[in-house]
Amino acid sequence: MGDSVAGIYLPRRAAKLARPLVAWRVPAGFPSPAQDEIEGRIDLNRDLIKHPLATFYVRVEGDSMEPRIHAGALLVVDRMAETKDGDVVIARVGSEFMVKRLCIEADGSVWLLSENPAYAPVQVTEGLGFEVWGKVMYSIHRH
Repeated sequence: MGDSVAGIYLPRRAAKLARPLVAWRVPAGFPSPAQDEIEGRIDLNRDLIKHPLATFYVRVEGDSMEPRIHAGALLVVDRMAETKDGDVVIARVGSEFMVKRLCIEADGSVWLLSENPAYAPVQVTEGLGFEVWGKVMYSIHRH
């Protein structure tokens, strides 16, 4: 069926993850910023996590969401965020968790789509044991 979830992890909510925020945008590179160009600090826990008690990190295994989401990527998943057609979600089908794009047709039928054309769409039918487990808010991968 494509990408599966290699692990689900809770964030350390007490930890601050503050990093310098540079005051100018970088079009295609990152020259060393001078100390006087630092505008402040950002806290990734604060800026990436809207619902701390309902947010998890998920490690991706597989290539069904490539080129958008790569194997090994770390996903920030919010279980409280409202999902709609077109969102990337963590879905539970039976006992398997997977990363897919949610497609809700006008007639009410629901599909789980891969970005990689090598994987066929999965139609959600009664008795499948389907649940949208959370909305993928961010994808973090190594370059």
